[in-house]
Amino acid sequence: MTTESTLPSSAAEIENLMAEERKFPPSPGFVAQANAKASLYEEAERDFEAFWAKLARERVAWYRPFDTTLEWDLPFAKWFTGGTLNVAYNCIDRHVERGLGSKVAYHWIGEPGDTRTITYADLQREVSKAANALLELGVRTGDRVAIYMPMIPELPIAMLACARIGAPHTVVFGGFSAEALAGRIQDSQAKMVITADGGWRRGKAAMLKGAVDEALDTAPTIEKVLVVRRIGEHDIPVHMEPGRDFWWHDIVERQSDQHTPVPVDSEHMLYLLYTSGTTAKPKGILHTSAGYLVGTSFTHEMIFDLKPDDVYWCAADIGWVTGHSYIVYGPLANAATGIMYEGTPDTPAWDRWWQIIEDYKVSILYCAPTAIRAFMKQGEQWPRQHDLSSLRLLGSVGEPINPEAWLWYHEHIGGGNAPIVDTWWQTETGMILITPLPGVTTTKPGSATFAFPGISVDVVDGNGQSVPLGGGGYLVLKRPWPAMLRGIYGDPERYKQTYWSRFPGMYFAGDGAKRDTEGYLWLLGRVDDVMNVSGHRISTIEVESALVDDKRVAEAAVVGKNDPITGQAIFAFVILKSGIEADDDLANALRDHVAKVISPIAKPKFLMFTPDLPKTRSGKIMRRLLRDIAEGRKLGDTTTLADSNVVTTIRERSGVAEEV
Repeated sequence: MTTESTLPSSAAEIENLMAEERKFPPSPGFVAQANAKASLYEEAERDFEAFWAKLARERVAWYRPFDTTLEWDLPFAKWFTGGTLNVAYNCIDRHVERGLGSKVAYHWIGEPGDTRTITYADLQREVSKAANALLELGVRTGDRVAIYMPMIPELPIAMLACARIGAPHTVVFGGFSAEALAGRIQDSQAKMVITADGGWRRGKAAMLKGAVDEALDTAPTIEKVLVVRRIGEHDIPVHMEPGRDFWWHDIVERQSDQHTPVPVDSEHMLYLLYTSGTTAKPKGILHTSAGYLVGTSFTHEMIFDLKPDDVYWCAADIGWVTGHSYIVYGPLANAATGIMYEGTPDTPAWDRWWQIIEDYKVSILYCAPTAIRAFMKQGEQWPRQHDLSSLRLLGSVGEPINPEAWLWYHEHIGGGNAPIVDTWWQTETGMILITPLPGVTTTKPGSATFAFPGISVDVVDGNGQSVPLGGGGYLVLKRPWPAMLRGIYGDPERYKQTYWSRFPGMYFAGDGAKRDTEGYLWLLGRVDDVMNVSGHRISTIEVESALVDDKRVAEAAVVGKNDPITGQAIFAFVILKSGIEADDDLANALRDHVAKVISPIAKPKFLMFTPDLPKTRSGKIMRRLLRDIAEGRKLGDTTTLADSNVVTTIRERSGVAEEV
């Protein structure tokens, strides 16, 4: 039976999607010093299992070496079986043992302006004390620990303490509701919560402990709660339940700073991380130890061209997988010096990031396209006030980046010199899978380019057949990789149905992609972010890129709205750059611009100017809420929104959206 593709399929649409012709080859100077070499691709393809086995032997300190590189019982993988290791030892102790104890692990900046500098020796002491505290409070190897914290140093310390004793953690983003926290505790059967009284956000105290108390009303497995004092009781009283709740400074600080890491099996669960944003039961994505450490550390070193003296800043929140893989485990395994920042990029002003980069001489910046577009909206005068010459490499993560944002990032942040690594991966993949290799890859603005060495990626049609170059379809992975999820916690059947049933023998990522005639990959976002207008399949990213191509537009989000004539009509939500006035003439000009760039079929029927868009704290636009607004439906789950007031504002304006 033929299954119709839900992705752009006409020749004109595919040709438009791949119209970007600007190319940026690596500079000779960067090539000469680059970590990555083109030969990596050939080596990995020759024998991908041998490729990963060699890296595992080189990059991991094993207590017992592994016997077998890969056991693959589709769709279940085991990597480096027979081996034992400790992830925290690999991230901390071995660096101290080889003389790197005085090297800075993290420069931490609190939103109010307080700072801490933590060396690897400091980290070893603090993680050891935290591990001893967990043991005193009854946590043992195999017990699950929920962590619900702001971006403070105790967050990675808590994660590493769990890893040190072999207790899997589940980090719940500090912006989630009590209900979301309770659901994750219930599913993981966590024994303990580590939290804080609160954190600082946009100059205000964002309290957390009250949400923990509320969550525990329906989470009976929790026996102990460990609380970091970040805000202080002088602002808002914090309830502490006797016998259950303990202050970090009372319990952790009095512990011995000596602790021997616990060896665990290569496939021992390191953490659970729950997907969010739907009303269905959250999926507990399960990641294990050895393969995850190999995948994240190697990709981190190669993709970011990491050098010993680099100052590396991944500006994500640790509550998301980007923070797990590229703030904590990957960088620390590589003995990197990282930046951690507690607050928002606009507090106290829109140059906060650029001030941090100047102050700490940051050389690598990794952030989301949403942040880049927000900076574009404010204008280049903010970064221009600061010396950003220390930046030598830029990265993008979280969603496809439109070419205009890519070019703005390259020119105004990278000074026209720093290469950009536009990366694609997921919570489920654990590590970056599609990316340029700096010093090797000629980049195109908006394209994530090619699969990382050792990764087998394809673009297939509705029948699972590989599409020729120049075509679009579904993004799939055709063989296992070390950091891949090992399943959905407690539900192997759901794991098979969710990721491996659509195309037999292949992992379906849920994303659409296209390949141009040179083989470059262009990510289109989720396949449900596709509109059917008069029988034409048009991706949201295509229309959004056309809108942002106009110099007056900072950001745009597009959804399909049911239409009795065309099936769906395009509804565009547009944020203008600072100082640009919204009016009917501009709305019509933007519609005409889309029609010219893509096709009259893609011209939005509705266009609304809005000051903001509904986003998660990680910066992803929640298009399903925009669809609810466009259709006039009751809003779905809003627990993961960074600012719930945004949807209220948009809904109030939606009745006056311009219609052609």
